[in-house]
Amino acid sequence: MAEITPIAISIGSNIDRERCVPHAIRLLRRHQRINIDVVSRVFRSQAVGGTDDAPEFHNVAVAGTTDLTPEELRAELRQLEETMGRERSDDKNAPRKIDLDIAYYGDLEKDFGDWALPDPDIATEPHVVVPLADVAPDWVHPESGMTSYELLVNMPESRERVEPIMAIQLATPHHHRHASEFDFEARENEVYDPHFESLVQGMLVEVGEDPEREGLARTPLRVAKAMDFLTSGYTRNLEEVVNDAIFDAEGADEMVLVKDIEFYSLCEHHMLPFYGRAAVAYLPNKNIIGLSKIARIIDLYGRRLQVQERMTNQIADTVTEILEPHGVGVVLEGKHFCMMMRGVQKQDSSMITSSMRGTFKSDARTRQEFLDLVRS
Repeated sequence: MAEITPIAISIGSNIDRERCVPHAIRLLRRHQRINIDVVSRVFRSQAVGGTDDAPEFHNVAVAGTTDLTPEELRAELRQLEETMGRERSDDKNAPRKIDLDIAYYGDLEKDFGDWALPDPDIATEPHVVVPLADVAPDWVHPESGMTSYELLVNMPESRERVEPIMAIQLATPHHHRHASEFDFEARENEVYDPHFESLVQGMLVEVGEDPEREGLARTPLRVAKAMDFLTSGYTRNLEEVVNDAIFDAEGADEMVLVKDIEFYSLCEHHMLPFYGRAAVAYLPNKNIIGLSKIARIIDLYGRRLQVQERMTNQIADTVTEILEPHGVGVVLEGKHFCMMMRGVQKQDSSMITSSMRGTFKSDARTRQEFLDLVRS
C-alpha cells in the first residue's frame, strides 16, 4: 500500500469568494487520493501587495492525508484551480478565484526551485498562519520547531490583519462518517457548496416549485449534503476501507459467510434508489478480514451511481484482490425504485445477481453449499 502522509492546504479567494472557497473544499473532499479531515473557520484579510481598493481575501486551511507525492499533490491542486477557472498571469498579486497551496507535507523540508515545503509564507504571512493555527495548532514547523499556534503568537499584528468571519460556517467533511453521525440538516449560517446548491435550486424551478418558499428555503443545501453522502463511494479508496484489518487465517480453511448485509445505492439510469441485502462468502487461503470490513466494501461500491450487476462483480473482485482466497461468492437481492415507482410499477419485484470466483465457480458442491446457506 502507498504511504499515507499528513498534509495541510491553504485556500484563498478574492473573486466570487463566497462561492469559490466552499466549492474548492468540496472538490478536495471528493478527490479520490486526498482525504480532508478538518476545515478551519473562514478568515478575511487584505490582498497582499495589491492596491488599497483590491477586494479582500477569504482564507481557509484544511488538514488531512494523501498518498500522492508532493509533486503529484501540487499538480492536482493546480488542476483543481484550472477547473474552477483560475487564470494565472505575470502579476502574482492579481485577484484570483482560487489559490490552493500546500502548507505542510508531513515534516518534509525541501526546495523544489520555484516552490518549497513547508510553505515559506507560514513564517511571515498572517493570512497563512492564522487559518493553519485554527485547523492544526499543534503542527510543528520542521524548520523552526514551533507549532502553528506558537508561530501565530509571534505575529502580534496577525489579529489586526486577519479576522474570522463569524457569519460564515463551513460544513465539516463527512466522508469518513457513518450516516448516524452525519448532520444532514441545514444549520444556521452554514455554507456547504453554493455551486451545487444553485444547481438544485434550478431543478426546483424546472419542476414548477418556488425554491424561496419556507419549506424549500434550505432544501438545496440539504440535497447537496445528502448527495455527497450517497455518492461518497467516489471519494473513498480500498486502502482506507480495509485499514490493515487483514489477519493470518491461523488454520481457518472452511467457508466464511456474512449475509443479510443491508445495502443502498442509486441506479445510474434514473438516479433513483435501489436497496436490498447482500451475502458475501470466501474460502480462506492465507488471510481473513475483519467482519465489519465486508460491509464497508459493499458501501464503497453501493454509494455510487450503479447497476446491481456491476456492483456484485466489484465486490467479488475486491474480496478476491485483497485476500487471494481459494474462492469468493457474492449474492445481492435488490428492489429498484425505477421499476417500483415508474415504468411497469411492479412494487413486489426484486432482482437477484450473483458473482462466483475460484472454487465457488469451479466446484458445484461449494457453490451449492454457499447458496443453501444464503437461503437458510
